[in-house]
Amino acid sequence: MKDWRHCPRCGRPLGRRVSEGDDEERLACAACGLVLYDNPAPTASAVVVDAHGRVMLTRRGIEPFRGMWDLPGGFVRPHEDGPAAARRELREETGLDIEPGDVIAIIPDVYGDNGEATLNIFYEARVRGGVERPASDVTEIAWLAPADLPDRSQVAFACVAEALARWRARTA
Repeated sequence: MKDWRHCPRCGRPLGRRVSEGDDEERLACAACGLVLYDNPAPTASAVVVDAHGRVMLTRRGIEPFRGMWDLPGGFVRPHEDGPAAARRELREETGLDIEPGDVIAIIPDVYGDNGEATLNIFYEARVRGGVERPASDVTEIAWLAPADLPDRSQVAFACVAEALARWRARTA
């Protein structure tokens, strides 16, 4: 958004301004009054744990980071809360119905090379039903013991590596 030059609402040139009562300069359109807030996009993911204490990881089938390990999850839709987003994303990506539990971590990060800011919520979760199958943007599903989790170089996002480390610390 920092590089935007034209208003997405009316197409007129954007300028920078500080709104009354604000302490930060923001992009704004003098023609239509739109003020653009560079806020992070929320995501919801799950650290799904089975009865044997293994964690579900998925291999990404899309960019960014195609082929690397990830926790299943994705972007929260408008008017959707975190647990609902995690349930929907898990169903779409793995075919499984989950029940999100405690929040393990809320971690800021960026998505891909464009540096889009994200705020990532990670829930511990259990499978409640469904038929496991990689789908949507997932090519593989694996269940790994905590000691067998991949190192950071094999994990798609820094926030996922951090969430797995925090989960491991909770279970140690």
